[in-house]
Amino acid sequence: MTVVGPFGLSVRDQALEADVQAGLVAVEEGLLEATKSEVPFITGAAQHLVRAGGKRFRPLLVMLSSQFGDPYAPGIVPSAVVVELTHLATLYHDDVMDEAAVRRGVPSANTRWDNSVAVLTGDFLFARASQILADLGPEAVRVQALAFERLVTGQILETAGPQDGRDPVDHYLDVLGGKTGSLVAVSCRFGAMMSGADETVVDVLTQYGERLGVAFQLADDVLDIASDSDESGKTPGTDLREGIPTLPVLRLRERAARLGLAEDIALCELLDSDLSDDARHGEALRLLRAHPALEQARRDTVRYAEEARAALAPLRECDAKVALLELCDAVVHRAG
Repeated sequence: MTVVGPFGLSVRDQALEADVQAGLVAVEEGLLEATKSEVPFITGAAQHLVRAGGKRFRPLLVMLSSQFGDPYAPGIVPSAVVVELTHLATLYHDDVMDEAAVRRGVPSANTRWDNSVAVLTGDFLFARASQILADLGPEAVRVQALAFERLVTGQILETAGPQDGRDPVDHYLDVLGGKTGSLVAVSCRFGAMMSGADETVVDVLTQYGERLGVAFQLADDVLDIASDSDESGKTPGTDLREGIPTLPVLRLRERAARLGLAEDIALCELLDSDLSDDARHGEALRLLRAHPALEQARRDTVRYAEEARAALAPLRECDAKVALLELCDAVVHRAG
C-alpha cells in the first residue's frame, strides 16, 4: 500500500498511483506557469499561496474522476489547474473579508502586502483561470461559470445572513453548498467530463463532489475549534475571533434557544463579546471544545461524508472508486 495526495490517502494500485502522482506534478507545474507575469511583483504575489503548498484536494479529485474514462486525455490537467486557480483566488479574497493574518502557515497576502494587492491578485488568478478555460471548450466554460455563480451566491448569502424565519443551520448548509460544494463538484465533473466518461458517470461524480465538499468544509469548521495547533493551515479559532458563524456555533445557538440552559446562554453571550481579547477568545475556545455542539457538528460532518459515499454506489468497482471512498473516511478523520 502506498500513500498519495491529501490526508495520507491510500492508493493500492501502482498504475493508479503513478497516474495520480504524474497528474499532480503536472498540475503543480501548470500552476506555476499560470501565475507568471511580466511584472515580477505580480508573479510574487500570485505565487505566494501556490508556493505555500496546500492539499491540492480539488486537483486530486480531477485525477481520480478521470480514471472512469481516459485518464490521459489532454484536458484533464488544464481543468485541474483551473479549479485550483479558482480556489486560490477565493482564498485571497476570503482573507481580506475575514481579515485573516495567516494562510497555509504563511502570512496571508493582505498581511504581507495590503488588502488592495490581495484582492487584485485574486482577480489576476481568476483571469488566468479563464484563459485556460477558454481552450477547454464552451461546455467547460459554461460548467465553470455556473459553479462560479453558485460560489459567489454562497458568499453573498453568508454575508447577508438568513432571512427572517429561515433556520440558520439550513441557511448555512446552503451557503456551504455554494461556497465549497460547487467547486469540489466541478473538480469531479471536469475529471470525468474531460476523460470522456459516460454522462451518467459524470453526474454521479458531480453529486459525490457536492456532498464531499460540504463535508470537507464542515470538517474545517470542527478543526477551527478543536485543533490545538495550526492543523487547518490557519490560526485555530480564526473564524471564532472574526465572528463567522460556523456550524459548531450555530449548533450551540440552536441548543440554547431550544433548551434555555444558563451555561449555553452564557457561552452565546461570550461569543457575542469582543473576542479580539485573547483571554476571552481562549475561554470561548475552551468552552466550545467541551460543548455538545462540537460533537453535533462532527455528526453532521459524518452525515455528509456518508451521503458522498452512498452517491458512488452506481460506479463500477475499481481502485479509483476505492480511493474516492477512502476520501470520505479521511474527511471525517480530520474532524476527529
